[in-house]
Amino acid sequence: MEKYRILGKKGEGTFSEVLKCQNVRDGTFWAAKKMKQLYKSMDEIHQIREIRVLKQLNGHPNIIFLREIIFDKRTGVLCLIFELMNMNLYEYIRGRQRILPSETVCKFMYQLLKALEYIHRHSFFHRDVKPENILIKDDILKLADFGSCRQTLSKQPYTEYISTRWYRAPECLLTDGFYRQEMDVWSAGCVLFEIITLRPLFPGSNELDQISKIHDILGTPSSITLDKFQHRNAAVDFNFPPRRGTGIARHLTNCSPDAIDLINHLCIYDPDHRISAHHALQHPYFDAIRSLSTIGSNVFQYQTRKYRQPTKPSLKPFLPPVSGASAFSNYPTNNGHAPSMLNKDHNQGKHVLGYYPIMSYRSYKK
Repeated sequence: MEKYRILGKKGEGTFSEVLKCQNVRDGTFWAAKKMKQLYKSMDEIHQIREIRVLKQLNGHPNIIFLREIIFDKRTGVLCLIFELMNMNLYEYIRGRQRILPSETVCKFMYQLLKALEYIHRHSFFHRDVKPENILIKDDILKLADFGSCRQTLSKQPYTEYISTRWYRAPECLLTDGFYRQEMDVWSAGCVLFEIITLRPLFPGSNELDQISKIHDILGTPSSITLDKFQHRNAAVDFNFPPRRGTGIARHLTNCSPDAIDLINHLCIYDPDHRISAHHALQHPYFDAIRSLSTIGSNVFQYQTRKYRQPTKPSLKPFLPPVSGASAFSNYPTNNGHAPSMLNKDHNQGKHVLGYYPIMSYRSYKK
């Protein structure tokens, strides 16, 4: 029976907290995402969007790897076990005094676009691409947090809140939920600018200020573009004052022309004219990476050797006998001995905690 020992907290969000844990059998370290909501059954858990999406996307080297699902039936506590990364991209660039080497920026951006291209090719879009949802370990980048992900074939409009404001595309700001995967590409352009300059591209204080910040740099879009948006939002006043815009290049110093050109293509106002993740990967900005083959199959081979389970998982979920509350109810915040996630009570012998290895190991093909 596999067991995990909780070592401490790595972070916390609105719907979950992330704990660092160790597999006591082989000593490997993992990240446990403990959900704050309680659940009644595995049927309910299988309807969670993030789980459904990651089961289909598991296996790509630039998408966070979901190893297993652990569910305590008695307490309703759900934990998702992910590979452990060092930090997110926001933490990586926060407080830096010197800009990143251009090679590092290029390598990170290539991997982010590889993840988006794979997601979009499988008819999903992320909807919340931002530095906090991009994880780093050494020179490997992985896209995480698929809780907002949707299928491209799902019915519009989308009504729930999506995308952090600074990385939100114009179609998300100016329509009543009419957007597609192009919004991820816009967000990726904002991320690229931020990696290069160590500051956000459009740091709006509210939605109106966000639109104003975009117009300050890109200028007011054409009447044709605004008409398309207006047909999908009757509540917004589209009589924006005409602005020429400074252009993105003015805000990028000591930056290659190819990097500037790529950002300009990623951050095109009209989503119908915005470059796709697939075509962005063919941009001259990435010529050196493609010629050296430093990313892609080599990274995938490294990741699969390190993280893929050596044996094929059982087709039946394993339910170890345990008792009492889930070990995630009380975990240590100091360096003391941490409890195991899985405990065994020989007296009761009740199956109250489910251990569910992820069955989908989709082989990634370039």
